[in-house]
Amino acid sequence: MNVSILLIILFVGAFATYLAGDKLASKVALFFSLSSLGCAIVLLNQFNAGENISVIHQWINQPNISFALLADGLSIAMLLLTLALTPIIIFSSFENEYKNAKAFYALILFMAFAMVGTFLASDGLLYYIFWELSLIPIYFIALIWGNGDAEERKKAVIKFFIYTLAGSLFMLIAFVYLYQQAGSFLLEDLYKLNLSSTEQLWIFLAFFLAYAIKIPLIPFHTWQASVYQKAPAVGTMLLSGIMLKMGLYSVIRWQLPIAPLAAKEYMYIFISLGIAGVIYGSIVALRQKDLKKLLAYSSLAHVGLIAAGTYTLTIDGLRGAVLQMIAHGFVVVGLFFISEIIFRRYETRTMAEMGGIRSQSPKFASMFLLLVLASVALPTTFNFVGEFTVLYSLSQINLWFAFLGGTTIILGAYYMLKMYQQVMLGETNTKVFMDVTFKEGFALVLILAVLFFFGMYPKPITDLITPSLENIITQINRIN
Repeated sequence: MNVSILLIILFVGAFATYLAGDKLASKVALFFSLSSLGCAIVLLNQFNAGENISVIHQWINQPNISFALLADGLSIAMLLLTLALTPIIIFSSFENEYKNAKAFYALILFMAFAMVGTFLASDGLLYYIFWELSLIPIYFIALIWGNGDAEERKKAVIKFFIYTLAGSLFMLIAFVYLYQQAGSFLLEDLYKLNLSSTEQLWIFLAFFLAYAIKIPLIPFHTWQASVYQKAPAVGTMLLSGIMLKMGLYSVIRWQLPIAPLAAKEYMYIFISLGIAGVIYGSIVALRQKDLKKLLAYSSLAHVGLIAAGTYTLTIDGLRGAVLQMIAHGFVVVGLFFISEIIFRRYETRTMAEMGGIRSQSPKFASMFLLLVLASVALPTTFNFVGEFTVLYSLSQINLWFAFLGGTTIILGAYYMLKMYQQVMLGETNTKVFMDVTFKEGFALVLILAVLFFFGMYPKPITDLITPSLENIITQINRIN
């Protein structure tokens, strides 16, 4: 069995979901998402047994383009993140009613198809195609099923679309230039290029623009908070939990190994940008009154730290970044789902209009608190493993980087606990807060189980990703 079967399942699933009609769409989408997850676990076992599950076939002769999918430890880890979160996200939406549900759920599966393709592609043009395809479904999900005023939502979504598309065009130009030098878009051929320091700088910056917008890093983050706020809960979870990881993954897979000289020469600048995002995101989060916007800026702070870890060019930095990517994916999906559960009952996201939920729903309050503690990297949670490793890698470069990066722990704990106090404690809201349903509780328990299991036993993931990251470090250090 090869890894392309996953793409087939998701692609067919998207069409089957649409054809199933509005009443069955959610269940059909859940079935295909779970089927793809089961298939991914089988492929993981085959990979661990030493079988080759990668794919490479000649696709187009002129230009020389291959249908090439690379299934190494790094790509499989991101694959599992995507395919584990997708059914959770779909299941979390079962309590909502959507107009034209068949299109809504079909777009979710198509987006998962495009994101899986992005994580697996090892041909530059194929990778670019999947990268762009992932933008289409989230555009329509946010535009059609989003929240708030239609005009404001339209402005936010169009800004996001134009930003990301414009950044991607620079990446496409970089791939065209690399193709002219290598005669191929294949990743292994691009890795072999001996580009001059000037060439590497321009390639590095072209990639950086695309990735910095997608992650996002400051000052390319201006689309994020408004889109997160206006998108429906499912769209926000897809964006924050999975889609932004495409940019972080791509830094490790494409940018750093292809342009290592530029990465080394300007390391301090890009680490500083990541850490600036940590501080900026945390400070702005402190001032938020809207729960979704607070979580959006919290996410900005966390991904800034992850990006800083990738640009350390150390094995600890890359390993910590990948661990934190996976942990952040589960935490942020859980937190945005919490926000959606509260909105279902109170029909507001303004924190001042909440309060007193703990006295009415202690089970919900307990699960919310555990997610908050995971977000602030409490020991025994998955986030602690990744965050500690990233901070250790920063300390190897400069102690000040580790100190400033560590502010995410202090500031994060302050604004997250303050948010929890305002939302869950205090006087009871005049509206009755109904306890969590079985479906809501089940989704939250699944997320918490992942966070605490891998927080105490991260070895399976570190063993999976480390050989791939060591190969990338070797590639980065091939030219001194």
